[in-house]
Amino acid sequence: MTTPILVLGGIIGNQIPRFLAHDLTLTASSVEKLGQIEEAARQMGVRARVHLKIDTGMERIGVHYYSASSLLEASLTGDHFEVEGIFSHFANADAADQSYSRLQLERFNHVLGFYSSRGISHPPLRHMANSAAIAGFRSSHMDMVRAGILLYGVYPSDDTPRTVEVRPSLSWKSRVVYFKVIQPDHPVSYGSTWRSDHPVRAVTVPVGYGDGYFRSMSGRAEVIIRGKRYPVIGRVCMDQVVVNIEWDSAYNGDEVILIGEAENGAAITVEELADWAGTIPWEILTNVNTRVPRVYKVTADR
Repeated sequence: MTTPILVLGGIIGNQIPRFLAHDLTLTASSVEKLGQIEEAARQMGVRARVHLKIDTGMERIGVHYYSASSLLEASLTGDHFEVEGIFSHFANADAADQSYSRLQLERFNHVLGFYSSRGISHPPLRHMANSAAIAGFRSSHMDMVRAGILLYGVYPSDDTPRTVEVRPSLSWKSRVVYFKVIQPDHPVSYGSTWRSDHPVRAVTVPVGYGDGYFRSMSGRAEVIIRGKRYPVIGRVCMDQVVVNIEWDSAYNGDEVILIGEAENGAAITVEELADWAGTIPWEILTNVNTRVPRVYKVTADR
């Protein structure tokens, strides 16, 4: 791996040597953290690469914008690190009202005035724009942007302008492993929460909340089998779900689309799963866990 990797989050002192051993770029979110990076780099005989984190209104990590000068001053004096960047993070860039985002950008630009007031250059990489700001807040792009959910082909919110052409970059699929006919008034799954008043055909699919398919989607989720959408019935189990195919046909081994598009255009989106689960698309994407095999495909057109 030759592409620089920036560790955006907070770090603790005993992690720093390991990060430096792998030549990772670190976030200095306080004078103390910067000092720890300097000392670790000195002991290892290396020169660390750092980005300075400014809190302009998220209250997570980073020095407050109104007291950032102490960190910036300290960043001018180290012998064993190089400041490659300075950044902040938007709290509400995906909202319809952009007034707070504009305020945050104003605060960040004020912090950057530290450099011009001293007649010195700012760090090479100033960055603040997340996916929502990439699409809807061009003046925040500066030297670098940080695409997150857009990389998956998903927009952050309905309020985010559709200014960037994206396509879904992942699908989630399983297979039918069992077929049966469920008789009237025979309850399905834990809690016996679903039953039919007529015979139905049902298939079992080996996916559940143990894989990141949320239990809160019980009674709401749908899947695609043979190009047609069908409802998940009963509660989502740890490892399995039951799907009502009414009186259609399905066979063991048939592909089941949980997220993605069938050849006939039928599709289930990440946004739909988020709505069924009562959450946000980020949580759906980050909870497809390591039990689910990853298959990477590269084709000529995508």
